[in-house]
This record gives sequence, structure tokens and C-alpha cells, in this order.
Amino acid sequence: MNALKEFFKLESASGILLMLAAVLALIVANSPLAGLYDSFLNMPMAVQVGKLEIAKPLLLWINDGFMAIFFFLVGLELKREIRSGQLSKPENIMLPAVGALGGMLVPAAIYVFFTWGNEVALSGWAIPAATDIAFALGVLALLGSRIPPSLKIFLVSLAIIDDIGAILIIALFYTNNISTGPLIVAAVSLVLLWWMNKRNVTEVASYVLIGVVLWTAMLKSGVHATLAGVLLAFFIPMYDKKKAGYLPVQELEHSLHPAVAYVILPLFAFANAGIDFSGISLSSVMHPVTLGVMLGLVVGKQVGVFGFCYIAIKLKLVRLPSDINMTQLYGTALLCGIGFTMSLFIGSLAFEETGVNLMFDERVGILGGSLISAVAGYLVLRSAKHKAAG
Repeated sequence: MNALKEFFKLESASGILLMLAAVLALIVANSPLAGLYDSFLNMPMAVQVGKLEIAKPLLLWINDGFMAIFFFLVGLELKREIRSGQLSKPENIMLPAVGALGGMLVPAAIYVFFTWGNEVALSGWAIPAATDIAFALGVLALLGSRIPPSLKIFLVSLAIIDDIGAILIIALFYTNNISTGPLIVAAVSLVLLWWMNKRNVTEVASYVLIGVVLWTAMLKSGVHATLAGVLLAFFIPMYDKKKAGYLPVQELEHSLHPAVAYVILPLFAFANAGIDFSGISLSSVMHPVTLGVMLGLVVGKQVGVFGFCYIAIKLKLVRLPSDINMTQLYGTALLCGIGFTMSLFIGSLAFEETGVNLMFDERVGILGGSLISAVAGYLVLRSAKHKAAG
């Protein structure tokens, strides 16, 4: 329970820091420092070993490199939760799983409705399907003791399942131009990681070394490099058979969490949230991509999460925890409309290589939809009556 409290505390602080980083990006992008901001993000950076060269602007190093560490942490959390945490118990999975399913299907359907007929715009269908757990928990932190523990656990479990869905979506739909040679290197790296796991190798440095090779190979293969972080995490041993009490996954997760929460995610937010408001007009707000993303987050998430959970509860397929009422469940469904980090990430995958400037429209939709969802969720949860645990 203490570990869970520490997690909530860390995620809540990260959410608040994310908000500050996003606001700072918006201020800088609309100030005389805008040119410096753009130059900073487009600063060329390269690493070369012999004929192998990785040359990208700083923005893509952040999105492809630092976010791989974020996905590595997500993978560690998924492994721990599935093996020994909330997701290891079927009775704890059902309600958030139903909510996560609705929270992905309905927003995606709304986005497709608005962008139908535009092949390029349709590629962003997964943008409103994501939930930003750090931002959402940051809003919950503002409500303090008004929020029962079961509601936080429901939101975290839903977001974890949502992350699984996002990872699968990235792997299946945002991978192209496959190169066979690097893919073979990636496969050999995975075999080595499997062998190390079976031999109970627990030295983190050994896994990191192979992980760097795996990341580079996936980057060059056409499969999105951030997936290397998830795959690497799944091979980190859960337990050390030679050293009782040592939990490699948990220790590594605990060590990485502050760096990801306080450095990597705020840096990602600062690099991706900067929108020049001078480019916003009625036509941009009414653009199908903007409307699809914004309404997908604001309307789709609450209808999908709350609607699917409500039906499942009424059909007695799942049980609502005794200390949660329907108003609190609805308020949490609203908070699930805070897409931000993962939505921005999927948006960059969907549009950065299309040659069509739709990233401005999706960012307006993400920021607008996330802000409305955060305020609406906060107000509903603040006004909700407490329900004593039965």
C-alpha cells in the first residue's frame, strides 16, 4: 500500500509539472522567443559509428529517444501489474478493462466520422483514443481526500490497459517501410535478451547494452523505435533466483520513475505543446482533424468509458467498488479525456511524414479537448457526494 501511495504522489506531481511545461511552451511559442524555440527544437544532432549514422533534429531525439525510456518504464509497470499487481486479479481487471475498451472505440469512431473521406486525416484515428495518466492523476491530486482510493486504482488500471492498446496500435498501424537487415538484428537482440532472462542475468547494464542495439535496429528497420523500450522491459527478470528479496523490475522501475516523471515527460510536453496562436482561426478550429480530436476526447471518452461501464454494471457483468458512486465514475470518465502525452505522440507518428501540415490542427484539438476534459472532470468530482465504503 505504501508503494501505491508513492506512485500516486509521484504521478500527481508529474501531472502538475506537465501542465506547467505545456503552459511554458505556449507562452514561449507566442512570444519574441518563438524563433529561438523553433531553432532549439530543430537543432541538428547526430551520432555516428563508422558508416552507421543517426542524424535527427532535437525534437525527434526527444520523441524517438527519450520517449523510448518512457515506454521502457511503461513496460516495466505493465509487467509488474500483470504478474503481481492489480491486473493479476481478474476481479480487478474487468471494470477498468470495459471502460478502457469503450474509451478507445468511441473516440476513434467520432474522429473517423469527422475525417471520413480524407485519407491523410484518417491516419490520425488513434489520437483521441489515449489517456494521459499523469495529467489525470494531477487533477485528482487537486481534490485531495474527496477522492476514494478505489477511484484512483480504477483510473490507474484503466490507463495501464489503455497503454497496452496504444502500444498495439503503434506496432500495428504506425510502422512502415520495413528494412529486413536491421529487423534481423532486432530479432537476434530479442533472442539474446530471452537467453539472458532464462539464465537469470540481473545486471541492468547488460540489458541496457542489448537494449541500445535493439533500439538502433528498430529505428533503422522502420518499426517505431519506442517499441524497443516495451520489448526490453518484458525481458527484465521479475525476481532474482540467487538473491532473495531482490526484485529487478521493481527496483529499476523505482529508479527510473523520477527521471521520467520530472524530466522526460515535461521535456516532451515542452517540445510538443508549443502552438502559435496567431495561426488559429475559425477555419482551423472547425477543421475536421481539430473537431475529431477535440470531440473524440471530450465526448467520446466520457461516453465510451462511462457508457460501457454503466451498461456492464447494470447487466451485472462487473461490480462497482463500494466506495465509488456513479457521479464519481462519470467524473473520472471525463478525466480520461485528457489525452495529452500519448495523443501528442501518436499525432506525431500519424502526420510527421505525410507532407501535409495537420500537426497544428491535431495539437489544437488535443490541447482544447484535454483542457475541457480536465476542467469538467474536476468540477464533477468536486461536486460529487462522498460514498462511505460498505
